[in-house]
Amino acid sequence: MQKLPFPIADEPDHATSELGRKMFAGEINFLKGVVDMSGLPPADRLEVCFAGRSNVGKSTLINALTGRKALARASNTPGRTQEINYFTMGESHYLVDLPGYGFANAPVAVVQKWQALLKQYLSGRQTLRRAFVLVDARHGIKPVDEEIMSLLDSAAVTFQCVLTKTDKIKDGDREALLAQVRSRLAPHPAAFPELILTSSEKGEGIATLRATIATLE
Repeated sequence: MQKLPFPIADEPDHATSELGRKMFAGEINFLKGVVDMSGLPPADRLEVCFAGRSNVGKSTLINALTGRKALARASNTPGRTQEINYFTMGESHYLVDLPGYGFANAPVAVVQKWQALLKQYLSGRQTLRRAFVLVDARHGIKPVDEEIMSLLDSAAVTFQCVLTKTDKIKDGDREALLAQVRSRLAPHPAAFPELILTSSEKGEGIATLRATIATLE
């Protein structure tokens, strides 16, 4: 039987799950918000970043991953997070929250500034091991998501698609969603060939995402 492209990632075994749990149970602190490249912290440890269009549930997912209710600030105003937010995870990792793209209420000049910063960051950060591109399961991949994916292709940064709010879709709509996502990911050479399905509300996929980050080298 032919294996589907972009299969759903398996749940981690106990040992790997524990590795992820312990990493995210450790000390995690907000370090700084960066508004230009000169403000980036030293590239002295492995880092992962989270990208997603406005209101995809990025802050909520980061809070669920870290088990902290308000580590990343959620906002109902699209485009509110307009800086690259750095968090330290012990002495070993940076967790990076990128500005939401697809700004609905931000001025054009602001959008252009952050798009430029995003391009500089993605192409110039040698310690960036993986970008997690968050996609709302209710809507699938939109053109604005494909723009960031193409940017990651050109920067040669491996990215993995994480579907959020999977508890909000009906079972009957699931296969159509997965087919749409797989077809849109197929042209992107930087796409990691596994999907992670999450629900911050239900806790689904959190252990898988933690384990994925904990085992990056």
